[in-house]
Amino acid sequence: MLTHAISKPILVVIILLVLQAFCTTTKAQNCGCSPDLCCSQFGFCGNTSDYCGVGCQQGPCFAPPPANGVSVDEIVTQEFFNGIIDQAESSCAGNGFYSRGAFLEALESYSRFARIGSVDDSRREIAAFFAHVTHETGHFCYIEEINGPSRDYCDENATQYPCNPNKGYYGRGPIQLSWNFNYGPAGTAIGFDGLNAPETVATDPVISFKTALWYWTNRVQPVISQGFGATIRAINGALECDGANSATVQARVRYYTDYCRQLGVDPGNNLTC
Repeated sequence: MLTHAISKPILVVIILLVLQAFCTTTKAQNCGCSPDLCCSQFGFCGNTSDYCGVGCQQGPCFAPPPANGVSVDEIVTQEFFNGIIDQAESSCAGNGFYSRGAFLEALESYSRFARIGSVDDSRREIAAFFAHVTHETGHFCYIEEINGPSRDYCDENATQYPCNPNKGYYGRGPIQLSWNFNYGPAGTAIGFDGLNAPETVATDPVISFKTALWYWTNRVQPVISQGFGATIRAINGALECDGANSATVQARVRYYTDYCRQLGVDPGNNLTC
C-alpha cells in the first residue's frame, strides 16, 4: 500500500532548510548582510543604489558625491523667506512658528542639502524644496494637516515602528510628515520620540524643519536629478501623479518655476509627473 509519510532523515533536512531560509531573511532585515552586500536604510541587503546609496548603513556603500561650496543661507535670504510667509494671513498659526532662523538652525544638521552638483543645481534644489513647502503649508500658514486628527495614518505592517494608539501620525511641519513609518525613523535620526510624541513636530520649529530636511535628504534628494516631477512623486506621487490630481501637480510646478525665476536659474526639464 502506498503512503505519503516522509522519512525522518528527509524531514530533518526540510526543517533545516526552512530554518536556514528564515534566519537568512531575518538577518537580511536586520543588517546581517554578507560582506559583499549593502544594508539599506530600511535594513535589507542588496548591491544596487537602492541599497548602497543614500541611507546605506553598512557594507560597500556608495561614496556620496562631494559637496560644493554653496552657502544656502546666502541664497535663502530673509527677503526670499518673507516673500513666502508674508502671503499667509496674519492669523495663521505658522506666522508665529516658522522662521528663517529656525530653518537655518535645522540646516546645520543637514550639510548636504542643496550642496550637490553645480551652483545652478543647488539653486534648483532650494527652489524645489520651498515650492513643496509652500504648497504643503499654504505659504507657511499651517503647522498641522487640516482635519488631520480624523485620519488614520497608522500602518500596522510597519512593525518596526509600532503605533501608539493614543497618538496621531497625520501631517505636521513644512513637508507635512505623515505615517508612523516616517515619524519613527525621523525621531531616531533627529533625537525626539517620533512615535510617542509626534506632536513635537508641531511645537518645536527647529525639529519641525529638521523633519522636512530629513525627509528631503532621504527620500527626495536622491531623485532630484531626474527633474522636479520626480520630487513630486517622491513626496505625494500616489495621490497626485499619473493623472491622480493634475491641479495640485500644476500648483507645485508654478511655485517651483516662480522660485527658480527669483533665484535666477533655469527650472530644467521633466517638471510634472
